Amino acid sequence: MLYHSIYKTENRSNKWITFIHGAGGNSSIWFNQVRFFKAYFNVLLIDLRGHGKSEVSPKGTEYTFEIIIDDILNILDHNKIEKSHFVGISLGSILIQKMIQLHSNRVEKIGLGGAILNLNLQSRFLMFMGKLTQSVFPFIWIYTFFAYVIMPYKAHRKSRALFIKEAKKISHAEFRRWYKLTATILPVLAKIRAQHLKPPTLYIMGIQDYMFLPFVKKIIMIHQNATMIILPGSGHVVNIDQPDLFNDNLLNFFLED
Repeated sequence: MLYHSIYKTENRSNKWITFIHGAGGNSSIWFNQVRFFKAYFNVLLIDLRGHGKSEVSPKGTEYTFEIIIDDILNILDHNKIEKSHFVGISLGSILIQKMIQLHSNRVEKIGLGGAILNLNLQSRFLMFMGKLTQSVFPFIWIYTFFAYVIMPYKAHRKSRALFIKEAKKISHAEFRRWYKLTATILPVLAKIRAQHLKPPTLYIMGIQDYMFLPFVKKIIMIHQNATMIILPGSGHVVNIDQPDLFNDNLLNFFLED
């Protein structure tokens, strides 16, 4: 079972928020959110396979999105959580939207930061170059390069440094498993764009998230249950770049009837 942490609220609420990190990160990226949301909800943090304190998978294991979603469901079932709000960042946003396709009955509202709905030419080129070089260079070199391309500005320095620091804890074999999973991402994203999200959805995007913001702007014109807030002075990892604005907007969204 994946490593996870639970923070019970003191107000006796039976409501939950589950936080899902992105590739290369772990539950530590939510350090600005735990205390804030714990005042209103029970909080569940999960380390995905091979990330943080979760165990590395046995040799020969290959990942699918369905396997990763099952991992998350096992944590919910183990803790007798029938339904939860979900918050995801980057790859975590994809996992949550995939979970809606498979198990929408377990999801209340969702908040998606740095949401990925499609890949532009630049990001597709990055993926291609990563595939070519992953057997030649240490994965952390590739990940660091990606981090500087996706989070290039001075305002992203803190989030970029944290993600590189945490990614160094991931084994090369684990990195290759997750990278191989991303090779299947385009058809997954196409299905996500085509679906009309049933749960109310809030996209929280940084104004400087130049790779992924344009696609979210398009999708909210189609999905009736979706709204978007764009945060100033922020890039891809909005919960670290602008934690107070991220928390306040997300809380207001979750507390709305």
